[in-house]
Amino acid sequence: MSASETPIHDHRAEDPVRLKENHMSDDNKVHVDLRTNFGKGFARRLRADGKIPAVIYGHGTEPQHVALPGHQVSLIIRRANALLHLDVEGKSQLVLVKDVQRDPVRQIIEHIDLLVVKKGEKVAVEVPVYVTGESFSGTIVTVDLATIRLEVQATHIPEHVEVSVEGLEEGAHITAGDVVLPKGASLLDDPETLLVAVSVPAAEVAEDAAEEAEAAAPAAGTAAE
Repeated sequence: MSASETPIHDHRAEDPVRLKENHMSDDNKVHVDLRTNFGKGFARRLRADGKIPAVIYGHGTEPQHVALPGHQVSLIIRRANALLHLDVEGKSQLVLVKDVQRDPVRQIIEHIDLLVVKKGEKVAVEVPVYVTGESFSGTIVTVDLATIRLEVQATHIPEHVEVSVEGLEEGAHITAGDVVLPKGASLLDDPETLLVAVSVPAAEVAEDAAEEAEAAAPAAGTAAE
């Protein structure tokens, strides 16, 4: 099968992209402790005690260094762009997880950066791209970009973008501009940015070409006679 013989599937007609919103829940309410001691030694003792060192910053406020409950927060940040409702000495603070630093070998969370956000304001985030479905038989799916950049309301961040490749044929592709954005969201990536492409393995293409050449050889010989 070659690209010239196979029509490009019109994936827009089947709405291949969906967005799942990252909703807040009671599980995201976290009680934190302010910390005044710093340094690698103190951070190690915090982690040994089941806590995670973190810093809260943004909106012109002075950075606050806190200790988060390790197990609870580890579960919450499995979702990208997690929002936390912090209780800091009785004061409520809404924050967005901006950066998670892990030990490169043990993958233990060493530190978390938390950005102060307000309800109604917009933030720039990277949203994961999940691929679902199966493309046409004999084709392969290549994810060219695993995330998409959006500007969205802080309290309405999509958990991920689902891209369906169900039945897509060779030559089909899905770009950032194909994503149907939630109300109030803006695309920060170039609309032509490629997310997913469907193709035929190079080995199969070469095999098809060899078979065509082999079939053409006898015909050429007959014509010469």
